[in-house]
Amino acid sequence: MRRFYAQADLIEIDSVPLIMWGKLVGHDMTRANRCTYLDFREDFWSRAADEGWRVFHVGGAPEYNEVSKQAILGRHPKVKLEVRSGYFDVRGPENEALLKDIADYRPDVLLVGMGMPRQELWILNNIDRLPGCAILPVGAAFDYEAGVMYAPPRWAGQFGIEWLVRFVHEPRRLFSRYFIEPWTLIPCALDDVFGRRRIPVNQYESRPRHNP
Repeated sequence: MRRFYAQADLIEIDSVPLIMWGKLVGHDMTRANRCTYLDFREDFWSRAADEGWRVFHVGGAPEYNEVSKQAILGRHPKVKLEVRSGYFDVRGPENEALLKDIADYRPDVLLVGMGMPRQELWILNNIDRLPGCAILPVGAAFDYEAGVMYAPPRWAGQFGIEWLVRFVHEPRRLFSRYFIEPWTLIPCALDDVFGRRRIPVNQYESRPRHNP
């Protein structure tokens, strides 16, 4: 993941708790820096239609690919969009076929929604064979489009409770993610906090930063 982010031209923050953590360890950020697919999707698809962008999406289950595509085209009929399932062998012939399809389509934007860290690893491992286009890892974006996953209202994200709204709708699937997995990050979190304390303020502030 460190190698992946080191190559990124833009790093977005997708949660208010992460912004709070960033401020705790010394980064200059506010809630205005928060952005997720659900926040920018209508602007993105409108721009894609107006500019004639060719968009290719990899991700989701095969039975929902066409559903998500039609949902987007229903709102933005001029969009040029191709979709492929994210359920494939990333090291075998299926991957080779997918890379050929992407190359043949010549997308302006490649959306990869296979969940973290699978989507990041796939991008990193195939970056030299992907066309020169904008590449965005978008997680479950097209599951929202297909209606497979509940899309929280935008006000929930601005108030920092989107995770809670999602948990209420999917408690069985999200309990471990929100109430068990975070505890495993405590050693890393403490290392960040105490590591920052060992760095002089002027040295820390002079470090280059990614703009969220």
